[in-house]
Amino acid sequence: MGLLSTVSGFLPESLPKNAGSKSFYDLVAPLPKGKEYSFNELKGKPVLIVNTATRCGYTVQFTGLEELNKIYGDRGLQVLGFPSNEFAGQSPESDEEGAQVCLKNHGVTFPLMAKSEVNGKGMNEVFAWLKAQPIDGKTGSSGPIKWNFTKFLVDREGKLVGRFPSAVTPEQLKPEIEKVL
Repeated sequence: MGLLSTVSGFLPESLPKNAGSKSFYDLVAPLPKGKEYSFNELKGKPVLIVNTATRCGYTVQFTGLEELNKIYGDRGLQVLGFPSNEFAGQSPESDEEGAQVCLKNHGVTFPLMAKSEVNGKGMNEVFAWLKAQPIDGKTGSSGPIKWNFTKFLVDREGKLVGRFPSAVTPEQLKPEIEKVL
């Protein structure tokens, strides 16, 4: 099973009733300045979704995520960052300021969505969907996101194949990404 996380130990979380009923490709994420990113654009691509923060001990992972983007982007991988200020206020900047920090300090070129919530009643639909999906026959990968830089890997068919905690580095994900390319 490698780095794939198990669902044991997660606390139950109330997900919206329709969280799992949409297809991955039906999802839409807010971009900065009120624009939207349609996941329909991701058909046929493996996708790595990460909740991010600019002032976290794991912020150095931006550099590794950008490396994955450069190494595997030409083979179809799409990395998507979802800034969230939910954990100890570690992403306090505006969307534009946060993007500038990521570019200047880590060379980030992959898309960064608008800042949003990844837990609770206000969570964006992408994280509601991710947490409602089964992994390896388990009844969902649900449970709250525990900290910044939780990673979700979706295969080319739009199926969630892994959830990885913050401590799993982007470099450690290479074998899992290779499996979905």
